[in-house]
Amino acid sequence: MIRPPGKHQLALMIWIAVFPTLTVLNLALGGWLRTMSAVPRTFVLATISVPIVIYGLMPQLHRLRAWLLAHSGRHGTT
Repeated sequence: MIRPPGKHQLALMIWIAVFPTLTVLNLALGGWLRTMSAVPRTFVLATISVPIVIYGLMPQLHRLRAWLLAHSGRHGTT
């Protein structure tokens, strides 16, 4: 049984998911976002990026982590 990630592993996984997502969104929507002030721009980015990260990327990263641990012989160590 593979244990859930520790807080440091989870923080790294979140960073790996969030940084590229925000980068792509900023590149794709940069012109449109540039016309907004900081609060609406942040709201739009969060509204789009949170579902992408939580429902799209984090499950993939959890599966990748489980696969890596299963194939390295280390089951759930942090």
